[in-house]
Parts: sequence; C-alpha cells; structure tokens
Amino acid sequence: MRRRYTSGRLIERDLAPDPFDEFRAWLHDAVTKGLAEPNAMVLGTAGADGRPSSRTVLLKGIDDGAFVFFTNTGSRKATEIAANPQVSLCFPWIAMERQVLVCGVASTVSRDATLAYWLTRPRESQIGAWASHQSTVIGTRDDIEASAAAVGERYPDEVPLPDFWSGYRVVPDTVEFWQGGVARLHDRLRYRRGGGGADDAWVVERLAP
Repeated sequence: MRRRYTSGRLIERDLAPDPFDEFRAWLHDAVTKGLAEPNAMVLGTAGADGRPSSRTVLLKGIDDGAFVFFTNTGSRKATEIAANPQVSLCFPWIAMERQVLVCGVASTVSRDATLAYWLTRPRESQIGAWASHQSTVIGTRDDIEASAAAVGERYPDEVPLPDFWSGYRVVPDTVEFWQGGVARLHDRLRYRRGGGGADDAWVVERLAP
C-alpha cells in the first residue's frame, strides 16, 4: 500500500520562531479540517530496563513551554516515566500528510493544576478514573463495570480527585515538523535548543527525509 504525498511543502522561512507557535498553527489546521481526535498523540516511554512501550493519549494543554496530559500514576506509562523521564510524543495527522515529533523530559504538574483540570472532566470520566487500576490485570468486563457502578454509588455528588491521578508536562529538547513530499522527498524541519539548556534559543535544522 502506497500513496503519493502532494499536500504541500515546508520551508524554513515560513516557520514561526517558536515551535509552540508553529504547533498551535498546525493543531488549528487539524481541528479546522475536522480530523478525528486532533489532539491525540502517541506517547513513547521506556522503563529502567530500556524496554520501550507506546500508547495514544490526549494532549490537554500547552503550558509554560510544555505539552500536558493526565493519567493514573500507577499506569505503565507513569511508572516508566518515574524510572526514566525521557519520552517522545508523535502527533500523526496522516490525513494532512503531516506529523509532529517531540522528544523531551516528562515530570508531574502541581496538585493544584491537576485539580483544576479534574474539575473540568465529565462525571463519568471521573468515575472511570477511580474505578480503573490502570494497567493491572482484571477478570472480565463485568468486573470493571461493577467497579464503576460502586464508585458512582460511593460518590453520588462530587467525585473527589484521586491521589493516584496526576498531570504530566513534557518539556521538549526537540520538536520536529514533518510534511510529506513528492517522491518521498519529505520536508523535516526540527527545532532544537541551541545550547541544550531550557532557556537557550531555538535553532531550526533541516533533516534528510
């Protein structure tokens, strides 16, 4: 299976100086074109043993130079981040012949920031967070549904923030914007910190496709 990429080009002079500004523009394009789950991103982690794993999570914000998502702190991704905070993110906007690749360091957000987001979640999502001991082995679908029903009965009104649930922020070292090209001559423009530090200016480099 193969298709030709003909949607456009990616030229250095057209990029915003800051990768987050460029990312917001690309995300806006994905939303405007009606892509399903445009804020979905593939989060790659590796534990202390170096074995990689990946899964799709939802970007919930860009805050102070970081990409933010939320999850159960007992999940595989969270335990691997605790052991090795180096992570990757991939936004696969295939319908637009685009993707964004992020490499950086993950850390938890403040409890106040986690609570602020928790309060915006639908009640059923809050109940689901309590009901699921994420990444653990369970018996049947009936078991998890019974757990959710029990949580709903326990908290008939406000559902409190669990102590095992948190936000994570990924501060990037590099952000690569990829645009599919004709004859597989794709455009790959990567932002990286000039000196490697968090306060250093961004440098843009073109990578071979």
